[in-house]
Amino acid sequence: MSRLALVAPDSFKGTFGASEVAAAIARGLRAETVEAQELPVADGVEGTLEVLVGALGGELRTASVADPLGRPVEASFALLADDETAVVECARASGLELVEESERDALAATTRGTGELIAAAVETGARRVIVTVGGSATTDGGAGAVAALDDAGVRARLEVWCDVRTPWEDAALVFAPQKGADPETVKRLARRMSRLAAEAPKDPRGVPLTGAAGGLAGGLWAFRGAQLLPGAPAVLAAIGFDELMRQAAFVITGEGRVDRQTFQGKAVFEVATRARQSGVACHAIVGRSTLEPFEERILDLQTVTEATTLTELEAAGAGLASTLAA
Repeated sequence: MSRLALVAPDSFKGTFGASEVAAAIARGLRAETVEAQELPVADGVEGTLEVLVGALGGELRTASVADPLGRPVEASFALLADDETAVVECARASGLELVEESERDALAATTRGTGELIAAAVETGARRVIVTVGGSATTDGGAGAVAALDDAGVRARLEVWCDVRTPWEDAALVFAPQKGADPETVKRLARRMSRLAAEAPKDPRGVPLTGAAGGLAGGLWAFRGAQLLPGAPAVLAAIGFDELMRQAAFVITGEGRVDRQTFQGKAVFEVATRARQSGVACHAIVGRSTLEPFEERILDLQTVTEATTLTELEAAGAGLASTLAA
């Protein structure tokens, strides 16, 4: 069997990176003599940096910046091969994983470190900075990041890639509880966000995407003129997904968990939608699926296979190749 398979999974968050997942599935396909092209994907959260560097080339740099509670942390960013574009993941400076559960403080948590990381990227010569904004510990409306950029005198073209479409006014209610906020703190955060919006040159309230990362997206949009983009389409466009997909006989995508949230702009949804629109069969290999059969049909996935280890991922790739060859 000589048909080409495009292997385009997202990461299995907390378990395997997208490149690890793609490599395991591809090994299984190749064991069954299926040609496989690996193209790890992402949707604008953690892992996007690696996907872009892997597809476009570039190098990692590091800088000492403030973590969500103001403590110093070494954080990395990428300077892509064009030497003009940098990629900054807010989670590396302002991420929830940087704060122990017992010390989470939704009111005190700041995005200042993300602003410092953007400033460090601009110092390398980057004229365009892509900021991916998933996984933050913060609900400060980007105030910390904006202040850091002001202090550094940074002027750069900013693109903010978002994994959710949540508007500014819903950020505290939707995201703050998972960042350690009790109901009273959520109300205080919402009032603070409202005051910040009223002070902004552009009002972010009611604008889709502005609530991402506790309003970091909206703060950069309102105070710094950043362009806001849905993360998954932006990533797929950057890595040339559409052209490669059209050359493939079928696509295999996947992520750690496929559920109703997958329909909210996740990478698997975007991959499956584009494959359907182009008439290319799409299969999913996932850690776990809670989709109903009707929801699978909406995605137009030909098959959904569960696999939780690299060995199982490889076996799933081989099994899919055998099934398609039958």
